[in-house]
Amino acid sequence: MVAPMSAANPPRSSVRAPCHLVATADHLATTAGNEMFARGGNAVDAAIASNAAIAVTGPHLCGMGGDLFALVHVEGSDGGEVHALNAAGRAGSGADAEAMRAEGLTEMPFRLDIRSVTVPGCVDGWLALHERFGSLSLDVVLAPAHRLAADGFPCSPLLAGLADRLDAVSRANLAELTEQATTTGALVRRPGTAQALDGIAHSGRDSFYGGEFGAGLIELGGGLFNAGDLATSQANWESPLSADAFGVTLHTIGPSTQGYLVLGASRLAAQLPLPVDPGDERWAHLLIEAAIAAGHDRPKVLHEHADGDALIEMIDGRLDQIDTERASERWAPDRDGDTTYLCTAGRGGDGRMMGVSLIQSNASGLGSHLVEPRTGINLHNRGMGFSLEAGHPAEFGPGRRPPHTLAPAVATRGGDLVGVFGTMGGDAQPQILLQLAARLFHHGQSPAAAVNAGRWALKGPETGFDTWQAPDGPHVAIEGHAPDGWVEALAARGHRTARDAAWSSGFGHAHAIVVEDNGTLAGAADPRTVVGSCAGA
Repeated sequence: MVAPMSAANPPRSSVRAPCHLVATADHLATTAGNEMFARGGNAVDAAIASNAAIAVTGPHLCGMGGDLFALVHVEGSDGGEVHALNAAGRAGSGADAEAMRAEGLTEMPFRLDIRSVTVPGCVDGWLALHERFGSLSLDVVLAPAHRLAADGFPCSPLLAGLADRLDAVSRANLAELTEQATTTGALVRRPGTAQALDGIAHSGRDSFYGGEFGAGLIELGGGLFNAGDLATSQANWESPLSADAFGVTLHTIGPSTQGYLVLGASRLAAQLPLPVDPGDERWAHLLIEAAIAAGHDRPKVLHEHADGDALIEMIDGRLDQIDTERASERWAPDRDGDTTYLCTAGRGGDGRMMGVSLIQSNASGLGSHLVEPRTGINLHNRGMGFSLEAGHPAEFGPGRRPPHTLAPAVATRGGDLVGVFGTMGGDAQPQILLQLAARLFHHGQSPAAAVNAGRWALKGPETGFDTWQAPDGPHVAIEGHAPDGWVEALAARGHRTARDAAWSSGFGHAHAIVVEDNGTLAGAADPRTVVGSCAGA
């Protein structure tokens, strides 16, 4: 019998490999990624295969009905270059904020309302990645996911007992999953997803957005979507948002994501007197203050057309707002997310080193709890990020992208790849990534030490997406296996603290792969995933 994880029985150490590594939240997805490397593929092939596999096995985290962001580092003669892909979906042509205000709504519905569903960008993201960087044929890349969907996969502990956690309406909508995902190990088949994957593999984009899935989404939308909305690709390549901190250059996706908070908070923290020991409660206090200084006004300033560099510059000017001894109690005057993050790194058949940092999401758990009726693919609720305030730059409207919590990250030094890392976690993602970046690059910890360490997170009162809207500000949640003194010591500094469970998904599912000085790859998958793994060769 395996002893449960505890401070006395920590998870295993970092995984090391000379050629390639894949780290995901499901060992079946990790296996799919490594199969691509074994076939002579590259890190992008592996990332798409891994994401497609977990889109089948982890519908409580992500899926083809959600959105995707990715960073790709490609080795070059001058070190390399980071490419950023935004595959966030846009609101349908029927989006009407005024009509929703007339109904008495003041914020976007969280679940069971099609208006919080934007056109899913995941499949467009896969196709854009494959077209630009893929080396294997698409049918080969999607084959592991197709097998899992058609032949069935064993239900994971986090998916098991799904029906018990849903109300009657959601259970009925998600019947394909709730009727099969009853116990750990139960076989779950997803024939509609298998059919959709087969169509994409052999007929491309039109088989999905112009096929059964697209037709079903239009029907379900009742005027929210039209054929033109689905004919437009949801994926586009952008310049990454980059900034120096902790001795590396950090890269992420710019607005509409909150990735700027990772860079801004890291730059503030790098200028603070961080203790040598990250177990010191002062370390936690200073990072909390940096995160608050960076993010307290996010609801006002984040929208798809925001200038990411200008937002970072604005945060740079807040160093003097940080109290190095006491909690600042500074909040905006005026929801836990479920997502999946994965990373891959290695040399493909052409010999070039690539690193991929990819995040893909239904937003909150199973998303909207709505299902496209023809394929059974559950739909995200990313539209909840829109504002219903008239004139707000992120106001719900046709063709617009909502603010996103997703923030994959890459670290380079002199253009060379240093690491790929990321996490799920709703509003807490930038705070988790701040802690990882400080541990990995400032303190030089191994991926396993950084990923396994107990975390803190700023939490709102309800959903994991309401951190900055709480009237009294968020409280500081402290993970159960964090240092014993953090709760009391941070409270003494003026933080509202609460200890949560150890190894809790509420503190993200983070993975990391780094390139060590000798060129070896070292990585770790988050033990909070229960079934996640990091493996390679």
